[in-house]
Amino acid sequence: MAAGLYIHVPYCHSKCAYCDFYSTPRIGTADRYVEAVIAEARLRRGEISRPVSTLYMGGGTPSSLGGDRIEYLVRNLGEVIDLGDVGEFTVEVNPEDVDSRLLEALCRAGVNRVSMGVQSFVDDELKGVGRRHTAAEALEAVRLITSFFDNFSLDLIFGLPGQSRDTLGYSIDRLVETGATHLSAYLLSYEPGTRLYARLMAGKVTEADEEMAVSMYKMVDERLTDAGYIHYEISNYARPGYESRHNSAYWDGTPYLGLGPSAHSFDGDTRRYNLPDLKTYIESLSAGLTCCAVDEETEENKFNDYIITRLRTSSGLNLADLAKRSYGIFAGRFRDSVLRMQSAGLVDIDGDIVTIRRSHWLTSDAILRELII
Repeated sequence: MAAGLYIHVPYCHSKCAYCDFYSTPRIGTADRYVEAVIAEARLRRGEISRPVSTLYMGGGTPSSLGGDRIEYLVRNLGEVIDLGDVGEFTVEVNPEDVDSRLLEALCRAGVNRVSMGVQSFVDDELKGVGRRHTAAEALEAVRLITSFFDNFSLDLIFGLPGQSRDTLGYSIDRLVETGATHLSAYLLSYEPGTRLYARLMAGKVTEADEEMAVSMYKMVDERLTDAGYIHYEISNYARPGYESRHNSAYWDGTPYLGLGPSAHSFDGDTRRYNLPDLKTYIESLSAGLTCCAVDEETEENKFNDYIITRLRTSSGLNLADLAKRSYGIFAGRFRDSVLRMQSAGLVDIDGDIVTIRRSHWLTSDAILRELII
């Protein structure tokens, strides 16, 4: 059995209007941040005893660190944690950072998969949510990436302010034409505390209504599956054999160690999280201390985590496995709820395998709320 390693890079050149992930524009602290990550790895490497098979750098925007810092970070991490068994190494990039020098550095660092946020190929839609790149710049970044990497993923957002079915269809077609091996498609979420949410509350933008959201979701799903992509998780599509191994491990309960401010970890039993505060993170690690805390979980929490992660995927949840995981006190109630959902046409049961019907994946949150304790 293997484990994953996640590194949260908290830097962004600017914050997109919809983003509620922890990030900061204070790139001046980047060198100290890199040393802090290496120090944290040294202090916490004992939390995972299995070989690391996937490494993922997310954020924030990891590419904002620059290729030299990424190379340095990976080289020094390799002296602390054995990375010899890593089969998938992904780094997230934004189009404005992509050039040959960065991509060459990523290759030298051992990266074999790049994930890039495109979100749309319509300039007005990009500008409306604060993206710093244009559609043309995104296409040029893709062209450069394909000259270095065979395996790359692109992100799309649907339900953007001002987006129509026609403009969404245009963006989907451009995505498919890139030849990306993996695509992620998300319905825009208006998260409290973001600039986009404030604009929504002020009446400056309008959220896509349920009918439009469902229509757009069906368009994304139909066009990508017709193009040969496998819809293997609520928001993720892949060419056969190119499913994200790192993210899939989150959904099947594989242990992982998370480094960096706001990163989360799971050792197979206990969940931990780092405080979302870069200053505290750097100061703590400089003093030889971690800033992670245990995420105290009840048996109900663990049961719910299991249900939510398994039912996000096309592989679904195994009832026999559920019963083995000391969730017996909840398993009977869950089975009763699933049978009701099956009668309502929301889930399928094939032997011991329960899956949410793909036609209801967009509204899966409502289904999951009925299934958890």
